[in-house]
Order: sequence, then structure tokens, then C-alpha cells
Amino acid sequence: MLRKRIIAVVTVKQGWVVQSFSYDQYLPVGKVEHIVENLDRWGVDEICIQVIDRSINQLGPDFDLLEKIACLGLGTPITYGGGIQSVEHAIDVIRKGADRICIDALIQETPEIINEISFKLGAQAIIINLPIKLVDHELKHYDYRSAQSSPLSGEILSLLNNGAVSEVLLTDTEHEGSLAGFNQTILDASEHISIPIIAFGGATDINVIKSLLLKENVSAVALGNALNYSEHAVQKIKDQLVETPVRPSNYRTY
Repeated sequence: MLRKRIIAVVTVKQGWVVQSFSYDQYLPVGKVEHIVENLDRWGVDEICIQVIDRSINQLGPDFDLLEKIACLGLGTPITYGGGIQSVEHAIDVIRKGADRICIDALIQETPEIINEISFKLGAQAIIINLPIKLVDHELKHYDYRSAQSSPLSGEILSLLNNGAVSEVLLTDTEHEGSLAGFNQTILDASEHISIPIIAFGGATDINVIKSLLLKENVSAVALGNALNYSEHAVQKIKDQLVETPVRPSNYRTY
């Protein structure tokens, strides 16, 4: 059985790591370089950096930030999202040191470009970020820029099932930034999504994390600021997941 992962989501706004509360309020946490260095040292399986003020301000990817991170010499795979508006942007993000890209705005604006990006980079290099609201047991795509929800379009569903992308970061927007726990009913309503799911939003309790990792369609659980509460938080979480198919702890104490 393939080992499942614990992924750290680092949300960046105006150059600082922030804790996001339902895509509405933001609490400053610290410098990006310090946060990702700690996460790398503590043994997280992957770091997903989401720069949330790039697309909304019609800016491209934050290449300066990517260059700073590349200079740190991290051993943990880096996924980058924010401001990717073209095939050229996607390629340049990988050239600047990211291992994968996470795409959000494009899936509503010009989803056909994602197929082009997949042709150039391969599906394994692409994650779709899909903020979700559950309305009457139906998944609704939440656009944080307009604060509006809409049914999943045929184009989005096609992207999630045609082999163009490797995983979907399914974000429970109702519980993102809270301690309430990921709403697992979202997974029950995701039977039409064939690619592996990364569950994100409110999953801080160890029993919730364990339950999510045991779901067949879940490949990873993503955690946000919960990993910054204490040193070696990743290790402490993994030590309590010995009965789940999660990758073992791999951390450094120096």
C-alpha cells in the first residue's frame, strides 16, 4: 500500500505567512523562510505554499519568494500556488525551484490552459486547489475572490477526471482555520472525483486526521497553522498515527 502524507499548507498574504479563517480573516504568523525551514526540519512530507493575493491583484507568481526558498536548500518537496496565469508561468515556477504547482483561479477563468500545462509538465506536477462548500449534500465551488459559490462545472469535473492533474486539494471552507474538524460528508459527496484527494480545513484533532487517512480516496491530509503551534508538531502527529498507512517520521533535531 502506498504511504499517505501529511502536507503543510503555508498561506502567504502581503509577503507574510498568515493564518486564514474561512478565507475571510487573517492573522500574521511570521516570515515565509522561517516557517518553511522549520517545517522542513520537522519532517513534513510536502510543503504547499499558497500566495493568496497574487491572482486577485492580477499579479503573476511571486518569483522573488521562490528564489528565496530555493536558496534555503530544503529537502522537502515544494508545491507553489498563486498568480499562475499561463503555461509560461507554470514552467517558470518549476524552473525557480518548485516541485509541483497548485492551480486555483485558472480552473474558472481559462481551464483549457491546464491541459496545456499538463502536456508540458506532466500530470504529476499539477494539483488543483478546490475550495468547497457543501450545500444540501452537493459540492459547491467557492471562489474566494468573489465570495460566491457555484456548482462544479462540467469543465472542472473533466479536469478532475481526464488525467491532466494528479491530485485535488479539497478545502473545507466552512472549517478552514478552525478546530471544528474537516466535514467528512464532503468526501462522501465526492464520488464523481476519480483522482486522489488531499483533505484540508479544520483537521487538527488526531482522530479526525486518522479517519481521513483511512479513507480510500484520500492520499494526504493537509494542515495549516496547526503545525506551527509547537516544535516537531509533525513528528508528534505521526507518532499517534502508527496504525495508519502514513509515511514514518523523518525529522532533524539540528
